[in-house]
Amino acid sequence: MQAAGARVTYQPSRLEPASPQESRAFLLERRWRQPGQHAGTASEDITISRWTSAQTGIRHEEARTPCDRYFLAIALKATRVKLTRGRHTIFDGVMPAGTLYIGAPSQRLGAQFYAPCDFLHFHVSAAGYFSPLRPGAGPAAPEGLNDLVLLRDPFAEQLAKALTERGHSADREFARCIGRTLAMHIARRELPQVKVNALPKWRLRRVEEYVGTNFDHGITLSELAKVAGLSRMHFAAQFRAATGYRPREYLLHQRIERAKSLLSNSETVLAEVALTVGFCTQAHFSTVFKRITGESPARWRCASRNASASSRLSGGDPAATRLAVSHVLPADFT
Repeated sequence: MQAAGARVTYQPSRLEPASPQESRAFLLERRWRQPGQHAGTASEDITISRWTSAQTGIRHEEARTPCDRYFLAIALKATRVKLTRGRHTIFDGVMPAGTLYIGAPSQRLGAQFYAPCDFLHFHVSAAGYFSPLRPGAGPAAPEGLNDLVLLRDPFAEQLAKALTERGHSADREFARCIGRTLAMHIARRELPQVKVNALPKWRLRRVEEYVGTNFDHGITLSELAKVAGLSRMHFAAQFRAATGYRPREYLLHQRIERAKSLLSNSETVLAEVALTVGFCTQAHFSTVFKRITGESPARWRCASRNASASSRLSGGDPAATRLAVSHVLPADFT
């Protein structure tokens, strides 16, 4: 799909059929930040592509932004990544879903992915959207739009979600509007004035160990700050810079991860799982679990066990696994 400078790439879900028409309309990046031979030509003001990797080990990538383009990336799922330029580290930590990265033209960027990832990439004309001479450019001057990592930009996250949820039904004009809206959103936003250093790794390890031992009961911000040896204000800012999470959000994610282990490896009832991982009620646990994972605890447990069973039955054959899993969950299961 290509019109008015917009190319959309999309990865079909496991249960979504990959038809020839869909393959033509939505192309994945075969290499990081390289959506295709026609991407970023002078006739295109915005090119949109999608980079997805299921690799669990460390994956190294490197690319240079064209001299007439800005590079924008939105994380569609949480991942662990390190961004570098030469020996300079730009970011090293967990990127939550909704994280927005902005890179300037003619800049080389290196990335190390430590977990599976899914990003939507926008290759945007510098002259069309970020020219310093363009009226109404707002406070985000072009010279400040480089190597910015904006954790959880809600508006950018919703734009990416609106585009990817359309899947193969997304039309050319819709994709064009999404790309242009994002570009204008960035060009006009207030940029951070003060850079916050990430929490040093040795302090972060102490906090992680404390949370791992005490996640099942109430942990206050003051406690975590004391463990890290910082004031509450400095700890909260540095912790978020290092992990991408506010301390309370991090604690909730740790509780949900422990709950996943209990759900998949035991017959413990949901109410007991909730209490074990530190929630006061099953209702609150279910609400948080669904917000973080996208599924209810019961549905997640069923899907996890069916996936494990089908993997054992298929002997690791991906095709057999897909066939085994494709029909195990009824649409109305909650």
